[in-house]
Amino acid sequence: MPTKPPLDPRETLGLPPEALPRHVAIIMDGNGRWARRHNLPRLEGHRQGAAAVRGIVEACARLGIECLTLYSFSLENWKRPPDEVAGLMALYAEHLAARRPELMENDIRLLQIGRTDRLPPTVLRELEETLRATRHNRRMTLCLALNYGGRGEVVDAVRRIARLIEQGELTADDVDEQLIADSLYTAGLPDPDLVIRTAGEMRLSNFLLWQISYAELFVSPVLWPDFRAEHLYEALRAYAARERRFGDVAPIRGRAEPRPTTDAGRDGCPA
Repeated sequence: MPTKPPLDPRETLGLPPEALPRHVAIIMDGNGRWARRHNLPRLEGHRQGAAAVRGIVEACARLGIECLTLYSFSLENWKRPPDEVAGLMALYAEHLAARRPELMENDIRLLQIGRTDRLPPTVLRELEETLRATRHNRRMTLCLALNYGGRGEVVDAVRRIARLIEQGELTADDVDEQLIADSLYTAGLPDPDLVIRTAGEMRLSNFLLWQISYAELFVSPVLWPDFRAEHLYEALRAYAARERRFGDVAPIRGRAEPRPTTDAGRDGCPA
């Protein structure tokens, strides 16, 4: 599909562009419950959830959101029944291939955060091709948290720093918040301003634990396969209405000042 013209948030949401978050992160929850309510197999819930992604990506891109991160498959999700996991992996391979032309036409860059060691070859092949094809796109970054866990990310960052210390490139005194941030999978991206969780659950589920320390949280009762642009707009309006203090006294509305970052890790998760 050709690139659609941008949406004016003043007309669409009644908000100025500066009131929107730079980075929205979504915990997509409720696929299984959606399938159960419709007397369908769980995999059909995941299929409908994958279809819902398309509309939300488009809405964020047209509003000028800089980065959208979707929590797609956690390290803990490997505990699910093998047939469900196999079906999910087949869906990832299918959609990575099918959506690649749309990402290119809409100037959207794909990043993957998480480990790759357990992903099937078919998923890795389609993922690597999409990462390569979209790496120079700049309209929006779509960050897919696939085989991801927040604690695992911190462990991988600490290991990376420890190796540099062992090699004599760093000392223990060099370790600070910026170095840790630059060693995470999300290095080079702004921290999320807004975290949306669907299906009414009130937990973070090991998602971006370092990065969301000052993010605003919005919980929607809507199951992910039913989540549409109007539900996203509701979350964005709620975000814009909040006073963000960042530990200070004076409130700040809307976007935070961007954290200084490097470009380390911007082309995918670290080896």
